[in-house]
Amino acid sequence: MPISLTPGSLARQLGEWNVGAAPAYRELADVVRLLILDGRIALDVALPSERSLAVSLGISRTTVTSAYALLREQGFLSSGQGSRSRSCIPSQGPAHAGGPDGALRLSGAPGLAVPDGILDLAYASLPASGEVVHRAFAAALTELPALLPGFGYDALGVGPLREAIAARYTAAGVPTKAGQILVTSGAQHALNIVLRTLAGRSGTKVLVEHPSYPNALDAIRAAGCRPVPVAMPAPGPTGTGRTGTGHTGTAGNGASHQGIGHHGVPHHGAGGWDFEAMESALLQQRPAMAYVVPDFHNPTGRLMPDAQRRRLVKAAAASGTVLVVDETLRELNLDGADSAPMAAFSPAVVSLGSLSKSHWAGLRTGWIRASEPLIQRFAAARTTLDLGGPVVEQLAAAHLVNAIAEPLPARLAALRENRDTLLELVREHLPGWEPERPDGGLSLWCRLPAPISTALAVVAPDVGIRLAAGPRFGVGGAFEQYLRLPFTLPPDQLKTAVLALRAAQDRLEASPQLRRELAGRRDLTGPPAVAIA
Repeated sequence: MPISLTPGSLARQLGEWNVGAAPAYRELADVVRLLILDGRIALDVALPSERSLAVSLGISRTTVTSAYALLREQGFLSSGQGSRSRSCIPSQGPAHAGGPDGALRLSGAPGLAVPDGILDLAYASLPASGEVVHRAFAAALTELPALLPGFGYDALGVGPLREAIAARYTAAGVPTKAGQILVTSGAQHALNIVLRTLAGRSGTKVLVEHPSYPNALDAIRAAGCRPVPVAMPAPGPTGTGRTGTGHTGTAGNGASHQGIGHHGVPHHGAGGWDFEAMESALLQQRPAMAYVVPDFHNPTGRLMPDAQRRRLVKAAAASGTVLVVDETLRELNLDGADSAPMAAFSPAVVSLGSLSKSHWAGLRTGWIRASEPLIQRFAAARTTLDLGGPVVEQLAAAHLVNAIAEPLPARLAALRENRDTLLELVREHLPGWEPERPDGGLSLWCRLPAPISTALAVVAPDVGIRLAAGPRFGVGGAFEQYLRLPFTLPPDQLKTAVLALRAAQDRLEASPQLRRELAGRRDLTGPPAVAIA
């Protein structure tokens, strides 16, 4: 027989839910939704009838009816004619805009289009570099007929693109042949190929920075591997990073204090990487692989100095660890900082690259650079996933790589303006927040005044934005006191987004019960399950 929840039991779980911070039906729906998301109301449980719950809570039946209707609209209740409403989670179908009150149906499925009226801050990505991409595809179509007599399958990638990528590395001081390049459908696809080849056994250890890119963490877990997180220090109060602690593993909410940089904004350079901790983890854990993002690290925006790159390469070699370096953001060098590709320090480095951040994610073009024997192993593993990428896209990508600098000056100028605008908006409207000022990349990593990251992400759609909660960037529920804010939107939309964040924070501060319920969530399966890029 299906489980039913009595009115008294639900009333006890609701606690002090009606604090007057929003219409009563909305507050009731918020807390019921949180109980479902927390698992304190199990799935497929019959909730009390509208009449019985209204009597138990001492409120009008209309309030309960409206709350249940909102929960159905959001996908957290389902009911048939003549049956009681039952708890559920949003279906993995298309996302829907909300009803008349603007509520958003959250979806558990990633990669969904953003509903109209929602500003997406879960993506750190840019629209296409317009004319440049269009022109590349036009050129590719003129070259396509020469390839049509072939079968179209190429696990390594078409020759012109591999040669263009190799030439790009060579120009950066890393001599590379086309045989050292494998073209993939984006950097995420590249990482999956590398994981399948180098760390395919269940329980294999993979060292990661902490925080790190969520999709990489997901891929590591999906491969059956065990992440070994090494905390990245927050800048210290004197402007020097707290290095030398030797600690590895999850870092809770991160370090507690930030150094202050330009215009009162903490600067990434004071924090950097904790290399004693990384060396200790490599020596003690002996991970098969290490996944790192040294070029405008996602999400912190930090740039690893060359001396530390050399040190990391040496430590990885000593521990027998394959160093896998994500260079997806390398071209987004906002302040002209100088650094060499990690592969310049060792031929054993495996480099991942992509055009997704510099040109357009819709290209789905990435690559792996490694030794030729490793590339052959990657190609063999790749054929268990797919048999090659789309030819026209690769021909177009070859033109973009050969003229990679063409769209960048204008893009970088716009990103610098956006970054400075967002820093100023945060300073003005969110004075308790502490963002790092990145030298490159697409986002700010902000320390919040309290552990409310998941809470903000849950209520964000009600104020017109979508967020990726801080714990998505960590292991074991860390970073509840952090939030990544992309500066990829134009300045007017950034202002709208920051004002929405202010409204969401005010709502949490005005509703202690709601804040307590949400602030306690530190599990990685928590909502909202949105795509992150």
